[in-house]
Amino acid sequence: MLNFQCDFWLSEVALLGHVVSAEGIKVDPSKIEAIVKWEAPKSVSENKSFLGLAGYYRRFVEDYSQIIIPLTSLTKKGEKFVWTDKCEKSFQMLKTRLISTPILTIFVPGQTFTLYTDASGLGLGCVLVQVEQVIAYASRQLKIHEKNYPTHDLELAAVVHAVKIWRHYLYREKFQIKSDHKSLTYLFNQKELNMRQRRWLELLKDYDCDIQYHPGKANVVADALRRKGMIKSQGEISTTTAMCTIGMEFNHGNEQYVIDTTDGSAH
Repeated sequence: MLNFQCDFWLSEVALLGHVVSAEGIKVDPSKIEAIVKWEAPKSVSENKSFLGLAGYYRRFVEDYSQIIIPLTSLTKKGEKFVWTDKCEKSFQMLKTRLISTPILTIFVPGQTFTLYTDASGLGLGCVLVQVEQVIAYASRQLKIHEKNYPTHDLELAAVVHAVKIWRHYLYREKFQIKSDHKSLTYLFNQKELNMRQRRWLELLKDYDCDIQYHPGKANVVADALRRKGMIKSQGEISTTTAMCTIGMEFNHGNEQYVIDTTDGSAH
């Protein structure tokens, strides 16, 4: 006989390396302590172990994929392990971000979402927000062929990346997409599209969304919300809802994010 223990009316629950409460979702303090004590990797295997732990909490870290570029480059097949100043800077920055992770809010169905997206020559980034509270961060490095994309296609790729990884949140929900690339606001009425843009447009038509221009200099939401403790409580939220939500995110993340040891990129 297996003995099952049930606890009711708890103010917070430790679950899969996270702590879930009415305030939101945060990293388990015991994991933060392990990160603080983590020393700089001295081999490929140690580097992969650190990236494995960091990758598990990537939803809490803005610009994660850009920060880890020096570290993932050491996982490339045939690459000699040389710990450079860039690697050390990347390692320390990632530790700092992981130690000071924000409290992420728990999504509430039926309320409007806002999706902030951005792209650069290094990667794609996005933030999912509801009522000015961050639900999750996401980013990835550019694939080789994407580095040849024009700016318009890169910015659109960031939008497509976001709606794909957060489909379980966004499908059948109304949301706004905010980008600092003004031409994206004309996407749904644009007549001349290349094949890639047509394919992506068909994907976006599955969603109830509109694209709004948001100047880069005005995009201070992510920085403001990233600070730990800035997330306000949304009142009484059931533990069941929290556990279901966090489980959805974990399952989705396990399918989407792995470190490809052949080229060192994070997907």
